[in-house]
Amino acid sequence: MRIATYNVEWFNSLFDRRGRLMEDQKWSGRHNVTRRDQLEALAIVFIAMDVDAVMVIEAPDSSKRRDGEVALETFAERFGLRTNKAVIGFTNDTQQEIALLYDPKKLNATHDPLGALTGSPAGGPSASGDVTGSPRFDGEFKLDLDIDAAPEKVSFSKPPLELAVTTSEGAALRMIGVHVKSKAPHGARNPDEVMRISIANRRKQAAQCIWLRERVVEHLKAGENLMVLGDFNDGPGLDEYEKLFGRSGVEIVLGEEGEDCLFDPHARMVLGQRVGAMPSTSRFYLQNEGRYLSALLDYIMVSPGLRAKSPVWRIWHPFDDQVCYQTPELREALLTASDHFPVTIDIEL
Repeated sequence: MRIATYNVEWFNSLFDRRGRLMEDQKWSGRHNVTRRDQLEALAIVFIAMDVDAVMVIEAPDSSKRRDGEVALETFAERFGLRTNKAVIGFTNDTQQEIALLYDPKKLNATHDPLGALTGSPAGGPSASGDVTGSPRFDGEFKLDLDIDAAPEKVSFSKPPLELAVTTSEGAALRMIGVHVKSKAPHGARNPDEVMRISIANRRKQAAQCIWLRERVVEHLKAGENLMVLGDFNDGPGLDEYEKLFGRSGVEIVLGEEGEDCLFDPHARMVLGQRVGAMPSTSRFYLQNEGRYLSALLDYIMVSPGLRAKSPVWRIWHPFDDQVCYQTPELREALLTASDHFPVTIDIEL
């Protein structure tokens, strides 16, 4: 089975309010890319990946006026994708949802949020009737972020998507789709504000990862197979403020080496080698510097039971992956479709 995570930059801008594709020459949300060109590029990438399921980060908006599931299924139908069923969990106000687009002939996925409802005591009943220690992801998490003995309330701007997955052959799997808060100092007007906003954002990002880590441990203690996929907007060594917190958010979610540790080979490569060539899953143009910045932001983390199945990871990078580079149509499509590149995992389930 092949499963992917893919952050599609401003996927929402390619659909009208009824979820219909806008295949025209007007500009998309991507710089200097038309909506038709982005849609065609995305179709090439999705067809080339040929996945059984893809966790779509920045999926089309779901709200009172829009339906992200309809938009994704329309996209799949238009381009003949076998991943033609979509599921979205808790919606948000950013017009960037987290969704799973999957092949219903290969698996079934249902939104299955766990955790104590905000306001109930730790370990209290969850929406599904289970008992867990951490709050549900659409609630609040209390953590002392600034060491003043007064816990702050932390919430997700994009609550993680929790899925109960069953393959056509009966294998059970838990998936958590993630889009953790960016640490970029948006809105800063001077160096002092850059520092203040950056540190505040990293505090919140770390808190979200601690919250997510608590849920990961709960699944691992229960002996469940777990896959955590998505965009963490973070990685070991990505910014100078990391040393203030000791660990990156990615390291927090992975956990220390041991029984309750998740695994992602690209993250472990970076953790073990802070100098030299590094894998990357994204490419951003820095207007002020006239150059591109590459970063490892997207991960597929697996539990020990899944790692024991000897899965194979792949970053579909247009310059680093040999097949992608030597296939001009795919190479150009990857560059046009998004500022992130897909990550896939091939695994026997």
